[in-house]
Amino acid sequence: MNPEAILFILISAAVHPLREFWLKGNSDPESMALAVVSVFTLLAGIHATAMGLDLASALSVWPLVIISAVSVVAFYWFMLRTLAHGDLSIYYPIMRSSPLFVVIVGPLFFGHSYSAPILAGVALVMVGAFFLQYAPGVGLFSQPATLAMAVMTMSTQGITTLADAEAMASSEPSVFLFAVYLIITPCLAVLFAVTRPRSLTLSNHLFGGWCSQPLRFLLAGTTCYLSYYLLLVVIQLGTSVAAASAMRQVSIPLSVIMGGFFLGEARMVGRLGWSFLLAAGVVLIILFH
Repeated sequence: MNPEAILFILISAAVHPLREFWLKGNSDPESMALAVVSVFTLLAGIHATAMGLDLASALSVWPLVIISAVSVVAFYWFMLRTLAHGDLSIYYPIMRSSPLFVVIVGPLFFGHSYSAPILAGVALVMVGAFFLQYAPGVGLFSQPATLAMAVMTMSTQGITTLADAEAMASSEPSVFLFAVYLIITPCLAVLFAVTRPRSLTLSNHLFGGWCSQPLRFLLAGTTCYLSYYLLLVVIQLGTSVAAASAMRQVSIPLSVIMGGFFLGEARMVGRLGWSFLLAAGVVLIILFH
C-alpha cells in the first residue's frame, strides 16, 4: 500500500474518536452535532475555494450527493441515540464496524471485489469490534435497543462510505463534501428542532453550547472534517473502500482508552485485548492490499 495512503489513514483514525468522545461527555449533544456539521460545511467550502475548484461541479454526481446527505443525517440521529444510553468504549466499536457493511453490500451493488487476505483482515476487525461490546455475566446482548441503534449507525455510515467512494471517481473531496454538508446542516437543524425536549428553548437546544464551550465545538468540527477528508483522499489514491474503512478502525483502541481514562468506563484491560485483535486485522489489510 502507498506509504502516503497509510500515513493519511492513520492520521484520520487518530483524530476520528474525538467527535464521539466530545459528544458523549457533552450536556448539549444535539447542539454539538449541529456545530460539527456547520463547521464541516464551512471548512469544505473554504478548502475548495482556496484550491480554485468549481463548487458547482458536484452537480455532476448529484444522486450520490443526495444519498450521502440522507445517510449522514440518519447516522447522526442513530449515533446520538446510541451514545445517550451506552458506553463509548462498548458501542463506538460497533458504530465503527462499517467495513462489514461495505464488504457485504459493495460486491452486490457496486461490483467491488476483495482478496482472501483482505477479507480475513476485515473479519478480524469485525470479531474484535463485536466482542468489545460483550459484557460477561449479563448476556451477549445486554442492551438490545442500544445495540440496535449502534448497528443502524454502522449501516448508515457504510452507505455514506460507499456513496462517497463512488463519487471520488469524478469529484474532488472538498467539493463533494461541501455539497453534501450544505444539505445536511439545515436538515439536521430541522430534525433536532422538531424532536427537541419541551423543557428546552429552540435556541438553547440548537446553539446553546457555543456560548459555554466554543473551542470544543470548533475543534470537534475541524477534526471531523480532517478525518473524513483524508479518508476520501486515500480512496482517490487507489485504496479499496473496504481496506480504507477497515484500516481506520485503529481508532477503536484509542476510543477504549479515552472511555476508560476520561469517562470512567469499566473493563479496560479486556476491551484493549479485543482492540489489539482488531488492530491485527488492520495490519493484515495493509500487508496484502
